[in-house]
Amino acid sequence: MKAASNPGPARTAGVRRGWLVWSPPALLTLVVTLTGIGHAQPWRDELATWSAATRPVGDLVRLAGTIDAATGPYYLLLHGWIALAGTSPAALRLPSALAMAGAAALTARLGDRLAGPRAGLLAGLLLAVLPGTSRYGQEARPYALAALLAAAATLLLVEALRRPTWRRWTGYAIVATALGLTHLIAVTLLAAHGLVALLTAWRGPAVAGLGDPGSAADRPAGPAPPGSVGRASPTGDPATAPATGPRRTGERPVDDRRTTPSAGPPWRWLAAMLPVVLLVAPLALVARGQRSRQLDWVRLARPADLATLPGGAAQSAVVGGVLVGLAALGAARLGRRALLPGAAVLLPVLLLFAAGTAAPLWVTRYLFFTVPFACLLAGTALAGVRLAPALAVLTLAGVLGLPDQVALRRTHEWPRTAPVDYRGTARVIAEYERPGDAIVYSPRDSWLFLDLGMAYHLGSRRPRDVLVVRDQRQRADLWAGECARPAECLAGVDRVWLVVAGRRSDPLTAVPGAKGEALRDGFTVREVWPRPGLTVALLTR
Repeated sequence: MKAASNPGPARTAGVRRGWLVWSPPALLTLVVTLTGIGHAQPWRDELATWSAATRPVGDLVRLAGTIDAATGPYYLLLHGWIALAGTSPAALRLPSALAMAGAAALTARLGDRLAGPRAGLLAGLLLAVLPGTSRYGQEARPYALAALLAAAATLLLVEALRRPTWRRWTGYAIVATALGLTHLIAVTLLAAHGLVALLTAWRGPAVAGLGDPGSAADRPAGPAPPGSVGRASPTGDPATAPATGPRRTGERPVDDRRTTPSAGPPWRWLAAMLPVVLLVAPLALVARGQRSRQLDWVRLARPADLATLPGGAAQSAVVGGVLVGLAALGAARLGRRALLPGAAVLLPVLLLFAAGTAAPLWVTRYLFFTVPFACLLAGTALAGVRLAPALAVLTLAGVLGLPDQVALRRTHEWPRTAPVDYRGTARVIAEYERPGDAIVYSPRDSWLFLDLGMAYHLGSRRPRDVLVVRDQRQRADLWAGECARPAECLAGVDRVWLVVAGRRSDPLTAVPGAKGEALRDGFTVREVWPRPGLTVALLTR
């Protein structure tokens, strides 16, 4: 009787190979995102994050009932992180850097599952060098976490459809729910998951593009490369390796569509969607009621927006063009195995665009979670050539993105030619402030968050906000409420720091309404300090 073979060495080799696929992208992404992570000052969206996440949990829940419910779960997560790490720019952004490194690792693993180890490795490395990866990996907002969860949910779906067990489906359901709670727009990814799950249930994993990368049923049609029969691919990628050697006379061909196990009926995927519906739908309903305030700055989507999407997502027009071109080549090379990553890119884009033509929802950064799947397709294209040329293309993509990498570390504002210097304005006030000084902002209710910018950089040294009658926490809002009679509130104040948006030679003329009248009637401009995007003036009686 033949002794059973020992699977230990093979398993060890597989683990080692897997580690070599995902660890280089993770480490490179971590190095890139940590480089200069605290250099750019927090921009307006990050100031909103700081304001929300530093509130007590009860106040944070009240805020979600007023505005920004869609980001509420992320604020809650960051609330716990801040208690440990503090509120410096680097500390606020570190979770995003870690999440982006995880997204690169999981992109590589997913590429390994669908297209082979070389495609996975190159996909993860490409994601690491994109300027967009640095941009959102260095921002205290949920987009990097959404990219991580999107890649994780898709990887878990592949495993659950190939080898369905309750444990795998439960893990998928948990991560898919977390994805929806982190970023509502990312729920559109589940449409791509549903498409693949239903096709798998109907025709099997191989037909849905989830078969073994080396299987005959999954390789694009066409003649085998010369000299490839009977040996491994010269690139080392199973996606291009022959599936079998020559058949013996009379032997029937193997049909992967029959030998690949079926994922079973589609109710498993539908059951996994139950917690998504139960937990994410209520959040979506609350967020929908806040849309008129939350997205009043967004216009309806237009066809031209689709053309600018790659550059916006990659944070570089030229690198975005390279990514799209490589992704198209990779989709052609993958054949039916391009279904899942291709749908993971196209369906969220098309669904959000369709919705954005009827309601103000189209914002490029909302779709960053699709970028890992575009990188997966692009990595497959690069895996079709030898390693040295593939790495040269990656290096070229990194070099082309260098100007944007440098620029985004100077400012996170968009466009980058219009920075807002909260930090410089705060330094002026800190240098010349006297006890008893007051501070006034104009405009108060804009998305620039002038008061939050001064509060972040000045802390307890900030002059008294003399016009406030109810602050942000009391109003459960991102904006404070000012007194209706500014002249009365300014009584007894001899020096006022006026912070206005834009560059103003005469800042008093930029203040509208009763507030402007009270300041012009009672004060004169003593000195003006223009700063990028802002003007600060000292007013005296």
